[in-house]
Amino acid sequence: MKNLLTVAVCLAFILIFIGLMPIHGEAEIYDSVVRLHVLANSDTEEDQALKLKVRDKVLEKSAEILSGCASRDEAIALISQNISLLENAAAEAIEAEGCDYPVRIELGEEEYPTKNYEQFCFPSGSYVSLRVLIGNAEGQNWWCVLFPPLCLSAATDKKDTEDAFISVGLTEEQYKIITETDDTKYEVRFKILESIEEAKNSINSFFNYS
Repeated sequence: MKNLLTVAVCLAFILIFIGLMPIHGEAEIYDSVVRLHVLANSDTEEDQALKLKVRDKVLEKSAEILSGCASRDEAIALISQNISLLENAAAEAIEAEGCDYPVRIELGEEEYPTKNYEQFCFPSGSYVSLRVLIGNAEGQNWWCVLFPPLCLSAATDKKDTEDAFISVGLTEEQYKIITETDDTKYEVRFKILESIEEAKNSINSFFNYS
């Protein structure tokens, strides 16, 4: 009888653990968005203000480029084809402020820390990222989500934000992972998801180094 009780308790714990595991496609969170990373020339007040001017110009141009875009793959293709237009827009913003910093824009995989926004939180890990490097690119960063286009919509209604993510392929369960991190169930899944991503990156780094 005691052995049977032990087995029952173990099974209960296993079922609870499985219920918390990110096994519902949550890893697709990494594959559904394009992040934006703007690096200022330095941390001076002027360079930080310039960073925001460049950000706004890049977002304005990217909104035109990505208008009607329905998937991350389509967004990546359109951005890749229009890197020069984005660089020109950034350069115009810099020149308008009376500066002569060079600027370059790169699209590729980048490691992101856990980032909290007003309505959601993205787990740390590797994302496709548009990097805007101003001058020496040694100043504080500005991070956001370029696609779906949420960077300038921090005050957007929660329903509009949810619709934006659902429209690009995230399920309601995946959306809850990044918006309900105060819920114990989703907080655990969030942390497990981060751990899995960290382990995957460590393995990839090991084999790439070898």
